[in-house]
Amino acid sequence: MILADKIMTLRKKNGWSQEELAEKLNVTRQSVSKWEGAQSVPDLEKILQMSQIFGVTTDYLIKDDLEVEEYSKEPDTESTVRRVSMEQANEFLTIKEKTAKPIALATFLCIISPISLILLSVACEFGKISLSEDAAAGIGLCILFILVAIATGIFIACGMKTGEYEFLEKEVIDTEYGVIGMVKERKKRYKDTYTKYNIIGTVLCICAVIPLFGGIIISQEDFFMACMIGLLLLLVGIGTVFFIIAGINQASMEKLLQEGDYSVEKKKRGASITSVVTTVYWLLVSAGFIGYSFITEDWGHSWIVWPVAGVIYGAIAAICSAVSKKDK
Repeated sequence: MILADKIMTLRKKNGWSQEELAEKLNVTRQSVSKWEGAQSVPDLEKILQMSQIFGVTTDYLIKDDLEVEEYSKEPDTESTVRRVSMEQANEFLTIKEKTAKPIALATFLCIISPISLILLSVACEFGKISLSEDAAAGIGLCILFILVAIATGIFIACGMKTGEYEFLEKEVIDTEYGVIGMVKERKKRYKDTYTKYNIIGTVLCICAVIPLFGGIIISQEDFFMACMIGLLLLLVGIGTVFFIIAGINQASMEKLLQEGDYSVEKKKRGASITSVVTTVYWLLVSAGFIGYSFITEDWGHSWIVWPVAGVIYGAIAAICSAVSKKDK
């Protein structure tokens, strides 16, 4: 088997396209195409790089009489790029799959946490329950903070389980033989589920406004409208669960494949402007909500901050995306 055939065979076994292999070797796709077509021969430096990338010996690549693949036993000690093994890749995907549902549940708890506060405040204001306004607000806040505390505990526990793999999100990585092919196959099998979960999440979030408008048609009584708002948050929370489960599983595979938001180019650029603005924005919104609510003690109406902030965030995200593309 000649070098051209070996390059093509090893590339396909790893599930890489000619463009992907060219990117790893810092050459053009046309160069890889010529190598595989035996129209040209890579120089010694590129042969050494391919030996490291494919995990085979240089003798196997160069010597036509070696038909059986010889895997290199000694890792590249000079390389600063982390190499992900098949075992690590499988363990990472398994952990992310197991933690996706708890993280989705924690997010759901955060979204529905204001419901009790809204209902108790409005019920007390209009004499539906025999509690003082301070007592109703206190109970509502206790429930809110308990739910948020439970959610925070889940986030921390899940984060500790995946902590050792944080480098996949920020660092440029290399993968051992077969990892790319395995992940691409899993991503292909997950495609239908990913699409289905996103459709369900989208439909639920769109339909979440129906109770609000339905409440306006049926009755504009304040307590009834508060119940409809609670139902709105519940539907949004359920829809978000589907988004998060699908997103976490999809993102875990993209991290190993270094695609999408985890591409080599984006990792080299560091934190994007969108992620920085998002963090600052929601911290300011949260601080504003808590500060305004405590100063005015109007917990029954201050919840409006969140849907308004969500609409504004959509515009901010679009602007950040446009700026990022312009900079690129």
